[in-house]
Amino acid sequence: MMTQAFYTGLSGLISGQSAIDITANNLANINTVGYKGNSTEFASLFEVSLANVDRGSSINSTVGIGARVQATAMDLSQGNIMLTDRSTDLAIMGNGWFGIKSDGDTFYTRAGNFTFDENDDLVTPDGLHVLGTVGNNISGTTITKRLDSVDLGALNDQQKLRFPKSLSYPPEPTTTARFYANVGTDPEVRTMSAGVVDPQGNKNELKLVFTKAAVQTPPGTQWDVVATTQSLDGNTVYDTQSGRVNFDATGALTSSTLSTINNNGANVTIDLGSDFEGVVSISNSDITASSLADGTIGGDLMGYSISPKGEVIATFTNGMQSSVGRIAVYHFRNDQGLERITGTRFLPSSNSGDPFFYTDANGKNIIGTNIDNFKLENSNVRMEAALTELIIFQRTYGANSKSITVADEMIKKALTMKGG
Repeated sequence: MMTQAFYTGLSGLISGQSAIDITANNLANINTVGYKGNSTEFASLFEVSLANVDRGSSINSTVGIGARVQATAMDLSQGNIMLTDRSTDLAIMGNGWFGIKSDGDTFYTRAGNFTFDENDDLVTPDGLHVLGTVGNNISGTTITKRLDSVDLGALNDQQKLRFPKSLSYPPEPTTTARFYANVGTDPEVRTMSAGVVDPQGNKNELKLVFTKAAVQTPPGTQWDVVATTQSLDGNTVYDTQSGRVNFDATGALTSSTLSTINNNGANVTIDLGSDFEGVVSISNSDITASSLADGTIGGDLMGYSISPKGEVIATFTNGMQSSVGRIAVYHFRNDQGLERITGTRFLPSSNSGDPFFYTDANGKNIIGTNIDNFKLENSNVRMEAALTELIIFQRTYGANSKSITVADEMIKKALTMKGG
């Protein structure tokens, strides 16, 4: 029994020291972004069942010679969410892992404190690249297509999210200008205009001048219209077109001979509407005018940001925005089986299985969770719980140390005893 006490105490010291180390490491990482705490699970050594007359007794009827650390389990609960001032700070709200790549391995992490480096690559603080899907709408330093979103690609097609330092948004010439107005019925000149963009990216003016026709054919009214495209300063005129607009007795537009006009190399359709949708001629009503034209001037990149859905958004000086990529979120069948490499970085193992993407009802890959930007997930270690565990393990360590001391004293006493 004295030898057994030695084994029990020694195993308790070893397992207790492991538990203390794990808990101390949890406390050391209490402010580490994305850190997941570990807990210690113990098992008995060489446990033997004893005879017990009362089989229904709840009293433990086994005896062993100590304990060992059976497993170190990762706590997968959500950590506290912190607000930040950067759109590149991301917190996964639920299951999932970001993928980050070094020169060789791909690691998985919950730490979303990312940033754009001097090359506008999305990276971790120590320079590992964040993985995702690139939109393929950039050619050189020009964006070729405006995208509302980028679909998440195949698992093996994820790549480093790299974006050019300089990026331009090409001009989109105006193709249609629509007018909304009430010219009234009085014989007064009415003027309205719209901003239109030419193929060179210049914003010009499309001006319409309505003059009531000298000869009227009732019912209804007839108006002569002169359309002009010119530079904003009025010094350059690109084209002038004339036409006639007819309204019925109710003031609804019935026809217009004014169709298109040249805007420094691009034809613009002049849409005056029809019936009461567009330009009307109604008496005893406010004289109003407004317009809506498509097209946009060119712009230069102001910077990149990240949306709550993991979209990487490019913003330009002309006010336009386009998605250029999407951050990938990976999932595992057994997150507990991931192999911890550093405090917040993991590699897959045979226990975790390979990473995969969630899919929607149509089979399209999705991130399968919500991502909040301007936020970070802090460590999920609770200081009060960890300190309580540390005190318990330290007392357990002391008790096991005491048992070895007592067993040693008992052996010494036994060895000094003389037979009678």
